[in-house]
Amino acid sequence: MTAAHSGTVIEALADYAASEGERSLPEEVLHHAKRALIDWFAALLPGAQLPPATLLTAALADEFGAEGGAVVYGTGRRAPLRTAALINATASHSIEFDDIFRDAIYHPGCPVIGAALAAAQTVGADGAALLRAIVIGYEVSTRIGVAVQPSHYRYWHTTGTIGTFGAAAATASLLRLDAGRFAHALATAATMAAGLQQAFRSDAMSKPLHAGHAAEAGALSALAASRGVTGALDVLEGEAGFGAAMSRGADWPRAVADLGRRYNICAMTFKNHGCCGHAFAAIDAALALRPGLDLDAIEAITIGTYRTALDVTDRRAVATPFEGRFSTPFTVASALVHGSVRLDAVSPERLADPRVQALMRRVAMVVDPDCEAAFPARRSAVVTVTLTDGRSFAQRQPTRKGDPDAPLTDNELADKFRELASPAVGDAAAADLLATLRVLDTAPAETVAQLGRPGPD
Repeated sequence: MTAAHSGTVIEALADYAASEGERSLPEEVLHHAKRALIDWFAALLPGAQLPPATLLTAALADEFGAEGGAVVYGTGRRAPLRTAALINATASHSIEFDDIFRDAIYHPGCPVIGAALAAAQTVGADGAALLRAIVIGYEVSTRIGVAVQPSHYRYWHTTGTIGTFGAAAATASLLRLDAGRFAHALATAATMAAGLQQAFRSDAMSKPLHAGHAAEAGALSALAASRGVTGALDVLEGEAGFGAAMSRGADWPRAVADLGRRYNICAMTFKNHGCCGHAFAAIDAALALRPGLDLDAIEAITIGTYRTALDVTDRRAVATPFEGRFSTPFTVASALVHGSVRLDAVSPERLADPRVQALMRRVAMVVDPDCEAAFPARRSAVVTVTLTDGRSFAQRQPTRKGDPDAPLTDNELADKFRELASPAVGDAAAADLLATLRVLDTAPAETVAQLGRPGPD
């Protein structure tokens, strides 16, 4: 808590958000908001063609209509705000290519943009208002996420929990709630937040649903607050509140430090590999070693990294796309054999590739003390490859390609967008969407309403 604000953490965040809605964002912040939106669409468009998004679309078919509401991507049809937020946010988290805020162990794009775009299309907001809402959603949620980590991640999936605050904040911004009602939206979001780690330690569809639920529950919280529904304003720091229940020693001053002056959206990680982010540093190290290796002569591969990476990705047998994306032994072996870990890495042919299967059996994961000490501020790994003749080669990767200290350039991000979006919607539509997103801050409401939607209205 800052000395300038004597109320609750939620009230301080709401005051920031309400004031942010009345001023122009710095050009750098706008640029990073557009990068986040480009990256979100890159993950959304292919994800919209896959379960569980397709299954949700079928389950909620009676909620779709020809007019009004927001676009449900993959269908071209429209649905009410909450339904569109639920399905689109779920779709954007399905292929594991969505953004990360490293310090909070959190994917903000899925719930924040999933809710923000649905709300913008529902209320008729222009591009500048949408980008401002995205920034506000990122700032509010990433800061709450930092305050409760790293202990929160022991049992809770941050995208499902913290994402609810981000979705509520983005929706509240587009509804133009005053600070009082904005605070109640966040307070209600706190008690709606959910998402258990166990849900993605098996081949289930629950993990992307966490992002969808966060988007829907956050949007509901804001809609309710807009009509006067109240929440407990001390729900974050209260003795039986969010911090007490979901963290050990939540550091609430971190949530409001430099609020409105330092923007976390400018420090996002954009994924360079199509899998769990805890595997990235090991993949980067393996790719650095690959040019000088005879893969047939590899006897053993040791991956030293931080404990959470072992807990989430030390999977020794893979048969499904989910298992492949959440296995560091598989993704490292696939990187060594094929030279990349992109969408095709978890195709049936790649999953069953005998060269990859043989190599992953030679992988051992261990906790490296330096990597553990650096987590979560840095996600690092050291990969040591031992050959049959006794020689060994090691590569320490202190960070990940795509992290703020080794970012994807605008051109690299555009290449990623085209690679993922073009197979889903076609080269021409992908190019048109990318061009529109790059200048979205000048786009009218009519453009936002049709954003990325194929065919006639």
